[in-house]
Amino acid sequence: MTDSIQKISIIISQGSLEGIYPGLIMANGARAEGIDANLFFTFFGLDAINKVRHEHIKLSSVGNPGLHFPTWLGGFPGVSKIMTQYMESKMEKLDIPPIPEFIEMISDTGAGLYACKASVDLFGMSKDDFINQLDGIITVGDFYQLASGGQMLFT
Repeated sequence: MTDSIQKISIIISQGSLEGIYPGLIMANGARAEGIDANLFFTFFGLDAINKVRHEHIKLSSVGNPGLHFPTWLGGFPGVSKIMTQYMESKMEKLDIPPIPEFIEMISDTGAGLYACKASVDLFGMSKDDFINQLDGIITVGDFYQLASGGQMLFT
């Protein structure tokens, strides 16, 4: 017999569609299974909870091996926009909500949303720069305390 997972803490450090969605999908799945979930946004992952940027997250088209086309092609003007629109249309067909709506939905289930204090300070930001669902700006040590006794994932 194995013990069931009671708590999961997910670190989101990338500011692209493919860097943000995996953590959101895992947090949403955890909450649907009754597992406590906390999300810790650090470095460019802060874009997912930034009031100005969270509606404009793009797919990374340069150097993304999952796109299966040459790196130089991803650098052409408009490629990132086209690939982002394509991916968003595919996700919409699967009823996967846009990032702002998804984060609000996850927050409404009781998941904790936290910004990394070191990253917030590094980028000269404050609580006013973030969405209302943010539960706090905390240190790495504070996050470790929240994660204590559970599993931790880095996306």
